[in-house]
Amino acid sequence: MMALLKDRLLARGLISNERLAEAVEITRRTHASLPDVLLEHRLVGEEALLEVLAGIYGLEFLRLRDSQVDARAVKAVSAKLASHYGVMPVRLRDNVLTLAVADPLDVSASEDIETNLGFQVERVLACRADIAEGLRRHYGVGAETVERILAESKGDEEPAAVDTAHDLEKMAADTSVVKLVNQLIQEAIQSRATDIHFEVYRDGAILRRRIDGLLYDTSIHESIRLLYPAIISRIKLMSGLNIVERRMPQDGRARVKIGASEYDLRISIVPAQHGEDVVIRILPATMVFDLGQLGFSEPQLKALQKFSETPHGIIFVTGPTGSGKSTTLYACLTRLNTRERKIITIEDPVEYEIRGITQTQVNPKIGLTFAHALRSMLRHDPDVMLVGEVRDRETAEIAIQTAMTGHLVLSSLHTNDAAGAAVRLIDMGIDPYLITSTVLVFAAQRLVRTICPDCRESYESSGKRLFRGRGCRTCNQSGFRGRIAISELLPIAPEIADLILQRAPARQIRAKADELGMATMAQDGWEKVARGVTTAEEVLRVTTL
Repeated sequence: MMALLKDRLLARGLISNERLAEAVEITRRTHASLPDVLLEHRLVGEEALLEVLAGIYGLEFLRLRDSQVDARAVKAVSAKLASHYGVMPVRLRDNVLTLAVADPLDVSASEDIETNLGFQVERVLACRADIAEGLRRHYGVGAETVERILAESKGDEEPAAVDTAHDLEKMAADTSVVKLVNQLIQEAIQSRATDIHFEVYRDGAILRRRIDGLLYDTSIHESIRLLYPAIISRIKLMSGLNIVERRMPQDGRARVKIGASEYDLRISIVPAQHGEDVVIRILPATMVFDLGQLGFSEPQLKALQKFSETPHGIIFVTGPTGSGKSTTLYACLTRLNTRERKIITIEDPVEYEIRGITQTQVNPKIGLTFAHALRSMLRHDPDVMLVGEVRDRETAEIAIQTAMTGHLVLSSLHTNDAAGAAVRLIDMGIDPYLITSTVLVFAAQRLVRTICPDCRESYESSGKRLFRGRGCRTCNQSGFRGRIAISELLPIAPEIADLILQRAPARQIRAKADELGMATMAQDGWEKVARGVTTAEEVLRVTTL
């Protein structure tokens, strides 16, 4: 068979004689199979190799990611068995079970299923990644671990529903439950999720993940509801929370490592009607913040850089929760972070650690509010200060006083656009003249999803050439991968300052800004649509108020 495989690989032009000779030599030294060597050293693509092997062994090659899977076949084989052998049930007809396998020579799964389940097994070849994705999609993340835990529970109907703290703690530390929680977190991180939502209801539990700003349901084993209390207790143990307390909200932190990367987890637990709901926010332990990579246009980038080099004044970044304000502020700080400057931040919470910067997290329980921390930090002789968010009049007044005494202050506000930021400050009780004498610029932004580069395609619409994502494995069939900012900058020009002093409404300030040539968020978004960065639907989604 090895000679036939070599001949067919060469005949199809999938590998050169030289590289094939190298692969054969490796098989001789390591005693590994030729297909394994070809795949391990990336000498031949897996799909092309499996098509050749399918022809040699008289099997069908199946593009599993594009195929329908029979629910009866999935139900016929346990997740534990399918995961153990790395096979995916595809069809079940007249007692004939079709299995997708990645190795044509491995018949152990077929023999086991035929002996113990009584089916006649028919094999098809499929890529390993497609099989793994099929197992996750149709059985659920960690399904084999759930089945193992329930099988080892010695027949208890609800093994995880015990109500004593001791039992919950013991089960949360059980290797299987630890593995299950690790699988759920690892799978979320690998799918680029920024948040994991655990939700419990009377009839079951739901797991959702936020990817590129949108929530998606995650397939999980239907019996995971039985293990839900143990899963929550394990998460509490990881983050140093009280596993006995189930009536009050709790917040905690944990750090995990996957491969060479570390991640900070921010855990929030709240009591719900049928248990406790958990949200885990996932933050890379280290990040490189670069203004040039956030999506600002060249004029906007130059303006932000100019304002961030001003020795005193305030830069406000505005937008709703989840619009990337913190990332923009961190990027500005990173650019300013030199040995000649003392930089202090006051945040809630500290999202990313930056070496060379003093970072303080507010703690209202002990009276360490934004305003209190801001007063104290002024005694540390800072050059630049970041106030995570201006939420009230007291914090706003102290931030303005800080800017008036020769400091550069960076902060954020919750407003819909740049023009509304000044009105928001006035509504807080800040005198307009203080705003015009300290604020350098209001920068408003939103995040839009960017088209997946692996499946990006062009199409005609109303005579215009636009772009969209077709959907592929890389982007989980969404057509999008990653996000970028669309933004608008409103510098406090004399004409804008006059309107603020007159307490003009936001629409009047916006009209004047348009007259002065300010590019709006929507205009910035349409420019990115024209360049094929994002889609018109995305721009409309985040700019339609």
